[in-house]
Amino acid sequence: MSNAKGDRRERELVNKLDEAGFAVMRAPASGSATERELPDVLAGNGGDFYAIEAKSSAGDPIYLDGAEIEALLYFSQNFGARARVGVRFDREDWYFFHPDDLYTTDGGNYRVKKETALADGIDFAELTGHSERVTLAEAAEQDEDDGPAVREILEAFQREDVTIDEAESMLE
Repeated sequence: MSNAKGDRRERELVNKLDEAGFAVMRAPASGSATERELPDVLAGNGGDFYAIEAKSSAGDPIYLDGAEIEALLYFSQNFGARARVGVRFDREDWYFFHPDDLYTTDGGNYRVKKETALADGIDFAELTGHSERVTLAEAAEQDEDDGPAVREILEAFQREDVTIDEAESMLE
């Protein structure tokens, strides 16, 4: 990622966090301005505090150096923040991971593929407390009182007997 694009993406994340009600700051040059390794973004709202290493890519996998992740974890622990790696692929939103949830390469570095971000990442709304991820199984359990129709629709979707659009129209 070019420095200009990376800086622009970091500022975008800072602005989104600010709009979501977080006090937020970007650490300029993330470590090159100081001897200490700093995360790219610090954010807190009085209840949740995050130290975020932000990365973006046009579509290629995003790689993070093992030392970069160690520094993020060290800073987060000492600061009292939750360590998160924020990734953004072109034409997609931000997705977040705890470093332990990232794929570790044989060389001790970390990798995030676009497909992994979209499938397994925590989206911005969930990070900021504006939504909560619910699996199909959890949704079926929560809706047991609604009768078997909801469960049957969710199971049909899970088996891929119906598309998401078909399932949605059946649940309306």
